[in-house]
Amino acid sequence: MEALVLEPSLYTVKAIIILDNDGERLFAKYYDDTYPSVKEQRAFEKNIFSKTHRSDSEIALLDGLTVVYKSSIDLYCCVIGSATRTRWGHGDRLMLTAVLNCLFDSLSQMLRKNVERRALLDNMEGLFLAVDEIVDGGVILESDPQQVVHRVAVRGEDVPLTEQTVSQVLQSAKEQIKWSLLR
Repeated sequence: MEALVLEPSLYTVKAIIILDNDGERLFAKYYDDTYPSVKEQRAFEKNIFSKTHRSDSEIALLDGLTVVYKSSIDLYCCVIGSATRTRWGHGDRLMLTAVLNCLFDSLSQMLRKNVERRALLDNMEGLFLAVDEIVDGGVILESDPQQVVHRVAVRGEDVPLTEQTVSQVLQSAKEQIKWSLLR
């Protein structure tokens, strides 16, 4: 069955999901109402995992959606978009793959090439910031992992004093003293 041919849209990404090796959700961000309830989202995520965890390919069509995914040790990163084609071909698949690669490479750099469940859980704040830098409301903002990692690092430094740990406050004070002595 041929998918509808539509004009291109900025709203390319429908969801970003990260599952563990049991198919359980570690992170999920949905950008539209395709699956409005948590129950429907979880069922969709289980379906994704059951169809992809034994597959060697990196793309699947599922429930009328395109799913591009990549696995690493005990994580499955998935980016979901529409299965409809634009008049320029399958550009959405390429864009979804670019988002997936950007997310995966950003996580790899942020986690020092240790892209696994435990390291990800220890750095969930970085994951949230990275996803927000890559996609906003389904619109792709960035596909360069270097830029994402840089922006996440800068945003991480802007944590209010009340939310910083003692070691972060001490490190910041040391840096300020060092720079004031160099002037």
